[in-house]
Amino acid sequence: IVKALACPARLMIVDELAECGERSVQELTAMVGTDGSTVSRHLSTLKNAGVVSSRKSGTTVYYSLRMKCIPKFLNCVESMLRENTAVTTHV
Repeated sequence: IVKALACPARLMIVDELAECGERSVQELTAMVGTDGSTVSRHLSTLKNAGVVSSRKSGTTVYYSLRMKCIPKFLNCVESMLRENTAVTTHV
């Protein structure tokens, strides 16, 4: 899971899904600002790690967070990094 999240574009996708809920591949492609095949690869990585789930409606595939605790985990990691940076700055 951590390896799947170790990419800025995938973190952007997770943040978007956490804040806005379900999104289509096209919406996520526009948000990330790259081509659809790259976003699809990122989504596949996240899906294989169990972070997101998908559903198909007609020809459109929609993705949502499968693990609702991921944003809390990411906030925790971010806080730890900030705290460690502050400690090493004062040493």
